[in-house]
Amino acid sequence: MKAYERLLEYVKYNTTSDESAPETICPSTENQKVFGNFLVEEMKKAGLSGAHMDKNGYLYGYLPANCEGNFPVIGLISHMDTSSSASGKNIRPRIVKNYSGGDIVLNPDKNIVMRAADFESLADCKGMDLIVTDGTTLLGADDKAGIAEILTAVEQLTKSSVPHGKISVAFTPDEEIGRGSDRFDIPFFGADFAYTVDGGKLGELEYENFNAASATVTINGVNIHPGEAKNKMKNAILLGFEFNSMLPLAEIPAHTEKYEGFYHLSHIEGDEEKTVLRYIVRDHNRAKFEAKKARMQKITEYLNEKYGDKTVELNLKDSYYNMKEKIEPHMEIIRRAEKAMRNAGVEPKTVPIRGGTDGAQLSFRGLPCPNLPTGGFNFHGRFEFIPIQAMEKMAEVLVELVKKQ
Repeated sequence: MKAYERLLEYVKYNTTSDESAPETICPSTENQKVFGNFLVEEMKKAGLSGAHMDKNGYLYGYLPANCEGNFPVIGLISHMDTSSSASGKNIRPRIVKNYSGGDIVLNPDKNIVMRAADFESLADCKGMDLIVTDGTTLLGADDKAGIAEILTAVEQLTKSSVPHGKISVAFTPDEEIGRGSDRFDIPFFGADFAYTVDGGKLGELEYENFNAASATVTINGVNIHPGEAKNKMKNAILLGFEFNSMLPLAEIPAHTEKYEGFYHLSHIEGDEEKTVLRYIVRDHNRAKFEAKKARMQKITEYLNEKYGDKTVELNLKDSYYNMKEKIEPHMEIIRRAEKAMRNAGVEPKTVPIRGGTDGAQLSFRGLPCPNLPTGGFNFHGRFEFIPIQAMEKMAEVLVELVKKQ
């Protein structure tokens, strides 16, 4: 089976994870286990031994070595869940064959158009067959494309005589909410090093990622009838606006790129009595990351001094750190990935991740784990797409990656 055929089947499953679910619940949504049960059978069909899902929704399997020798055990990892930034229900993918350039009408009934002027990456995909959405949901290639590419590579290995050592495979839940590696059983997985297949453009190789934290700002106001509010009301909504206005206006995702960090207000809800703002905080540089968190703490202290104790409550929680320091002592695994790409006719390009992967936390837990691309674009949104040719090429890269050297 082709990688893209697998993806078209996998996106039928709604696997959106839920950040609001208690951390004691894993996975955060039951639908991930439904997909997991299906994937276990897919793993077995592809040729993986010991394929199973544990009680926390993590899937494991392995391909035994087919030749003698002392080879490293290589791990391949992708995640099952999708982002909540756009709907993951009732995904209706279609294939734009031999894309000739220009705008793509995703949904004529709702006049939803993916415009080439807004998405420069389309220009790199002329002549390719693109899997797109209908403009009302995300596609789910992040990271069901990674799963499809791994299983396609495994199937190719089982049907060929390509020599390889033992290969460990895992599919994780809840990566999109920063919990994907929390219950990952590294000793059981048994890999000497691993790669997540969870990225963007074909050829991108990533071993630097953001330091990341989540921040919840709770504003406790005082409501009273507007006609009697003078010098009495503390409107929590307005105080939330004031908090946000004290963050650097240019340090948001829309104004940053490459190694530049940001504060991202991802959610706000409430009323005059109580308002909650949720942020993610990111920076590649650890010192700048800590400074960003300190700024939020200082704003909290200032507003509490201005409006009264506990008017503003700040809950900061680190999510993951830059894996670079853990990968640099093992650069041979980066060289291995570069060689695999070149052998498959893909020119590697090392780029920083403007986000994170399970591999960041796994690297800090002792399993070096850089990230490989899936070949997709515009993840987490309604304009997500992936070229079929990129998926097939990545399956080829994975075969080259794990074969005997």
